[in-house]
Amino acid sequence: MSLDLSRCSDGELAALARTGRQDVYREFLARYKAPVFRLIRSNIADADEAMDLTQETFVAGFAALARYDGERPFRTWISRIAINKCRDWARRRAVRSFFARALPLESAHDVASEGPTPDVEAGDRAELARVRAAMGELPHNLREVLVLRGVEDLSQSEAAEILKVSEKTIETRLYRARAKLRVLLGGE
Repeated sequence: MSLDLSRCSDGELAALARTGRQDVYREFLARYKAPVFRLIRSNIADADEAMDLTQETFVAGFAALARYDGERPFRTWISRIAINKCRDWARRRAVRSFFARALPLESAHDVASEGPTPDVEAGDRAELARVRAAMGELPHNLREVLVLRGVEDLSQSEAAEILKVSEKTIETRLYRARAKLRVLLGGE
C-alpha cells in the first residue's frame, strides 16, 4: 500500500523528501507552483521571465529543503525564496538596462522596447495592463506588500513573515501602496 502524498502535511513531505523520495517534489510542485508563479508574475509583470523564476525558486527551495522548518507553512517559506528571486531579477535587469542605454546609437535597434506587450490591446486586458503598469511604478517594498496581501490574499502575519518585517510595517506599506496606486490610476 502506497502513501497518499496529497494527505501529507508540508512538514511530512519535507521529511519524506529528505529520504530521497522524488515523488514528493512533484507533490510540492502540484501544491505550490501556481501560487508561486502568480506571485512572481505579479511582481515582475513578465510571464515568460516569471516561469523561469518559478523554476529557479523551486530548484533553490529543493536544494535548501534541509533548512525548511516543517512546523511552518511551506508556501510562506517558498514565497520568501520567490520574493528574493524577484529582487535578484530586478537588480540584474537594472544592470542590463544601464548597459543597454550605454550602447552606441547604431546598435539601438537591438535593444528591446519598453512599450506595452501585445496582450494589452483590448478592453479588460487594457485595464489590467494599466493596473499592472501602475503597480510596476510602485517602489518594490510597496509592490511586494500589495501583491502578497491583495493578489495572493495572504494574511498580514504571513506577509510579515515572508518579508521579514513587522505586521504594523505590512499594514503601513499596504496603506501607502493603495494610496499611491490610487494616485497613479487617476483616483483621488
